[in-house]
Amino acid sequence: MFYFRLVRGYRLVDLGRLLLTAAAAALVAGFLLRALGRALSDPPGAHPAIERLLWCLPALAAVGWFAAIAARALPVQRPERTAGLAAAGAGPTRLRLLIAGELALACALGAVVTLLVFLVLRNEIAGPSLAPELGMGVPLPTAAPIALVTVLPLVGGLAAAVAVPATQPLTDRQEPLQAHRFGLLRIIAAALLTVGGTLTELYALRPAAADDPRPLRLPAGLGHTSAVLLGAWATAVLGAALLTGPLLAGFGRLLALGRPTPRRLLAGRGLTGIARRLSAPLAVLAFTVAVVLTSVRHWVAPGAAGTGPLPAAEALLLTGCTVAAVLARLAEIRAARRGVVGTLLRLGGSPRLLFSAALLRWSVAGLVLLATGGLTAALGAGMLSR
Repeated sequence: MFYFRLVRGYRLVDLGRLLLTAAAAALVAGFLLRALGRALSDPPGAHPAIERLLWCLPALAAVGWFAAIAARALPVQRPERTAGLAAAGAGPTRLRLLIAGELALACALGAVVTLLVFLVLRNEIAGPSLAPELGMGVPLPTAAPIALVTVLPLVGGLAAAVAVPATQPLTDRQEPLQAHRFGLLRIIAAALLTVGGTLTELYALRPAAADDPRPLRLPAGLGHTSAVLLGAWATAVLGAALLTGPLLAGFGRLLALGRPTPRRLLAGRGLTGIARRLSAPLAVLAFTVAVVLTSVRHWVAPGAAGTGPLPAAEALLLTGCTVAAVLARLAEIRAARRGVVGTLLRLGGSPRLLFSAALLRWSVAGLVLLATGGLTAALGAGMLSR
C-alpha cells in the first residue's frame, strides 16, 4: 500500500521507468518459461536444459543493469520525495531498501503477468506451433515456474540495492559534477589491452595463418571461430570499454586547451565533469549495439542458417535495456547540472550559448561511442569471417 501511495505522485518519467522495467522483466520471464516448456516437452537427453537457461542470462543481466541505473537516477530526479521520506524518519539504509523494493515490485509485476499468460496458453488455448514451447500435455511442476519467476524481482531488487554507494547521500538536492582524474595505470592498461587484442586478432587473421583444428562453435547460428580470435576480440573489447571514460575526459580537456571560446570552454568542462558517470553506460551501449549489428550482418548473409525468434528477441531486449539505461543516466546528469545551468543564466549566459555548448559536448561523446563501437564491431566481424 505504501508503494501505491508513492505512485500517485509520480510523473510521466517515473511511471515510464517502472513500466519499462516491468516490460523487460516480462520478456525475460517469457524466456525462462519457454526454457521450462521446452525442457518438459523434449525427450530426456535430447537438448541440454542448462544451455537454454544460459541463453536467458544476458537478458537477466540487462534487466539488472537497467534497474541499477534507474535506482541511481531516482534520488537525483526526485529530491523532494527523497527529502520527504528522510524527514518522515527514513534513514539512508531504509531509503535504499525502499528504492530497491519499488523496482523489485515492478519486476515482479511483469513476471506475474507473463506467468499468467503462460498458464492460460497451456490450458489448451495455444496452437500446435506453440505446444512444444509451452510443454503442453505434460504435467507442470508447481515449484518450477514460481522459482523461475521469483528470480526476476530478486535480481532487480538486489541490483537496485547495491547501485547507490552507501557513502553517497540521498537527500541532497543536487550532486555536483566534478572532474574525475583517471589513473595513469588504468589508462596504460586499457590501451595495452586494446592494442594487444587488436594486433593479436589481425595476426590470427593473416592469409598464411593455419586454421584451428578444434574450432569453437558460437551460439545463435553464428558459425565457428578459433579460441585465439575469440580471446583477442574479448581482450580488445575490454580495453575499449575501459578507455571510454579516459577518452571522454581527454577530449573534454582538449576542447578547453589554450584560449578557448566560451562555447568550447563550457563544452570541455562539461564533458570532463560527466566522463565518469557516462563512461560505463556508454561502453555497455557500444558493446551491445556492435555485437547486435555484427550478428545481424552474419544472419542476413547468403547461406546463413536460420536462428529462430529467440536470438532476435533477446537482441532487441538487450539493445532496449542499454538504450534506456543511457537515457536514465542522461536524465540523472541533466538533473545534476540544473543548478550550474541556472547559475550561468543568472550570470548573463545566453540560452543559445548553452545549447551550442551542449551540442558540441554530445557530438564529441557520440564520436567516442562511434570509435569504441566501431572497433568492437569491426573486430567482431573479422572474428566471424574466419
